[in-house]
Amino acid sequence: MGNTERVRGLAARAGGWSARHRWAAVGVWVLFVVLAMGLGSAAGRTDVDEGDQLKGETHTAARIIDEAGIKEPASETVLIQSRNGSTGATDAAFRAAVADVVETLRGTRGVTDVTSPYDTHTISRDGRSALVRFDLRGDAETAADRIEPALDAVAGVRAHHGSLRIEEIGGASMQKQYKDAFGNDFQQAELSAVPVALGILLIAFGALVAALLPVALAVTAIMATMGLMGLVSHLQPMSDTANSVMLLVGMAVGVDYCLFYLRREREERAAGRDPATALRIAAATSGRAVVVSGVTVCVAMAGMLFTGLAEFEAMGLASLMVVAVAMVGSVTVLPALLSLLGGRVEKGRLPFLGRRAARPRGTAGGSRFWTAVLRVVLARPLVSVLVAAGALLAVAAPALGMKTQQLTLDQEFGDSLPIVQTYNRLNDAFPGGTAPAQVVVSAKDIDSPAVRRALADFRERAVGSGASRGPVDVKVYGAHDVALVSVPLVGGSDLDRATKSLEKLRDEVRPATLGRVDGVRAPITGQVAGNHDFNDQLMGSVVPVFAFVVVFAFLLMLLSFRSLTVAVTSIVLNLLSVAAAYGILVAVFQHGWGASLVGAEGVGAIVTWLPLFLFVILFGLSMDYHVFVVSRIREAHVRGLSTTDAIRHGVVTTAGVVTSAAVIMVAVFAIFGTLSMQSMKQMGVGLAAAVLIDATVIRGVLLPAVMALLGERNWYLPKWLHRLPDLTHDEAPEAVAAPVPDRGERLTV
Repeated sequence: MGNTERVRGLAARAGGWSARHRWAAVGVWVLFVVLAMGLGSAAGRTDVDEGDQLKGETHTAARIIDEAGIKEPASETVLIQSRNGSTGATDAAFRAAVADVVETLRGTRGVTDVTSPYDTHTISRDGRSALVRFDLRGDAETAADRIEPALDAVAGVRAHHGSLRIEEIGGASMQKQYKDAFGNDFQQAELSAVPVALGILLIAFGALVAALLPVALAVTAIMATMGLMGLVSHLQPMSDTANSVMLLVGMAVGVDYCLFYLRREREERAAGRDPATALRIAAATSGRAVVVSGVTVCVAMAGMLFTGLAEFEAMGLASLMVVAVAMVGSVTVLPALLSLLGGRVEKGRLPFLGRRAARPRGTAGGSRFWTAVLRVVLARPLVSVLVAAGALLAVAAPALGMKTQQLTLDQEFGDSLPIVQTYNRLNDAFPGGTAPAQVVVSAKDIDSPAVRRALADFRERAVGSGASRGPVDVKVYGAHDVALVSVPLVGGSDLDRATKSLEKLRDEVRPATLGRVDGVRAPITGQVAGNHDFNDQLMGSVVPVFAFVVVFAFLLMLLSFRSLTVAVTSIVLNLLSVAAAYGILVAVFQHGWGASLVGAEGVGAIVTWLPLFLFVILFGLSMDYHVFVVSRIREAHVRGLSTTDAIRHGVVTTAGVVTSAAVIMVAVFAIFGTLSMQSMKQMGVGLAAAVLIDATVIRGVLLPAVMALLGERNWYLPKWLHRLPDLTHDEAPEAVAAPVPDRGERLTV
């Protein structure tokens, strides 16, 4: 490297320094990972508080309860129901079963406040179902760990009353059954991502050492980010969901970035360049593409910070951090490792695969398949655009009828959990009983006559208005001047009907009763209210998030490629890719077309949070491929190739790495499509389908066809934009020409 080089630009300088100070670069990276993990572990992770998840009435209600110091216990319900409809609540056998349940629970460790349906009037209208309610001692958040004695007690009673259904349901029992059935789902999915990625990389590289490098970078980036999440969580609370999303994104971009870099370095060495020159060219080309892509993905992830939803903010920040860490690792420690390994990066060659992979695609003609595809696409670019765009628009068409909602328990799990059947039976007998609205009433004096009358009027009007069929339960905390009113909503598990009942409570019943008393606050919360408020807040954030991500991605592409045309086509193609993913989601999970293939029968809707989440994630990840391919096309064009030849060169030489990266992403995301929860299936299928479309139809057909049609106009930049900072890169001729003596390269960033 000892010639007179002029290398400018962050990626090239970082790669050059790391190659010259190999052990220092590796040592700093290891120290960073260890320190991040150690400090994060010492600081501990602060998770999103349930009361801070949303704004509006749900948040206000949580704050009132929190400020009053009220610790609501975990409540459970036992449904007692005639199996054949012949036994009613007034029959002796039914009464005996109720008495047995009540007596047994009162003698059960950890159980308190057991109530009989004959005292609380929790008997269904047809007289064939009744509810015994009780609370669990201790912290409600850990109640699932203490629910076993109550479940055993109810099971014991059930064994003695065969003519009746006696089933327990509640937050703690549902959580325990979910953990017992699916508790390892996420862990198995997360752990299987690493061997899946490694297996695909072994096939792609044909050498164990080369395959291990991308996985090692991704894993260490994830480990460091986990530690950073602990530190950052004291400013922005995190969550388990954010951790899972971070792992997904970290594995995807960590492997991708290393793959881009490593493939280019191997390609240059295969072309006859010495290791130092090959590494320097990889730093100036793929290294820069990694930086541009990483910054763009970070900007996309930052879009989630504009939702105002704590869970989205946690996911956005965690994803942003892991992308940044993986990007830094790719342009620092990776060049150092490649410099240390030299030719030993090819160690551990696999029979047959090793010989094939030793000739990287892009050196001698590139991918045969994509060469054949490009021959057709470039011969008839207009036809290719019309066919590919038409096909994607047809795939995207179902998205126009997208219906979003929070999935109910039976939609989320189907009949795979016994408790789902209990949930449905309880909702049929007591509409809204599984998810009542809760009115949190706060007053200066909760026992004053005016407040008492308003509470009584509210109970009466809630039923009289048709919003509830009762019973409306009022629990007064006189010492705290707070009352909690539980209102079963008409509609039950039908969220559309239940939401209308909620709106009736908020817009009609409350203003006419509690709203007439000065100094009274009465926010309405609960599962249905939380879903409603979440949807409203999410819909309100769509425009700012969309605008932020699109505008900043456009500006980054404009500055990075110094072309208005490239920036515009990048945005349009990415939006088309996302739209196609939406269409597949709606077709499979809403309309049920092919739903049986992923076990999604009967879901009928897309989970509320997914469309915005997919937009942000996919818009960011699709930039990986786009930046990499367009960088290679521009590189060839700058070296003097015609636009058509540059397109052919860029697409064909990147086909192998893009295909390998896409297969890894699709495989990892598809793992989540096999989980039991329908929302996770939707996420996995949506991400996998979008990445597959993006890496094939978009990058392999539409992008080259559109660029071929535009010709030299691809590099158009209006004169009034020439004052923009020049962040393009102009590598030396050896970056694409035949092997020549080491003369260095020029890079302007």
